[in-house]
Amino acid sequence: MEPNFLDGDYLIIDEISYRFDKPERGDIIIFRYPLDPAQFFIKRIIGLPGETIRITDGEIIIYNKEAAPEGMILDESKYLDNIYTPGNVEVSLKDSEYFVLGDNRRASSDSRKWGAVPKKFIIGEAWLRAWPINRLGALKQDL
Repeated sequence: MEPNFLDGDYLIIDEISYRFDKPERGDIIIFRYPLDPAQFFIKRIIGLPGETIRITDGEIIIYNKEAAPEGMILDESKYLDNIYTPGNVEVSLKDSEYFVLGDNRRASSDSRKWGAVPKKFIIGEAWLRAWPINRLGALKQDL
């Protein structure tokens, strides 16, 4: 997930409390890859259970019954600079399904290609970067 994560980064993962919490939009999660559960992926949650996600012309529009029945354009400027999300995708999520995207949208293998992530595949949330020391810091963003 460049530019946020690089090979060789050591991350502290919350695997205990996060399993019982409700994952939120913007969370960076580690999960088992739905097409091969022996592999682990790290991506950002974009869509929540029951929502419809539409990606068109670089925009992500989220539809949900409670807050945005007419749709809202996702603003990711708090954690990503100049992000463009290629593709033309529309996905309706079932209960306990999440739509995830990598931060390097042009090169990421994510829910645009292989679909939603079931909650049972989520291992935990990336909480802290511990190495390299010059990139040490908390990963949770206030959204």
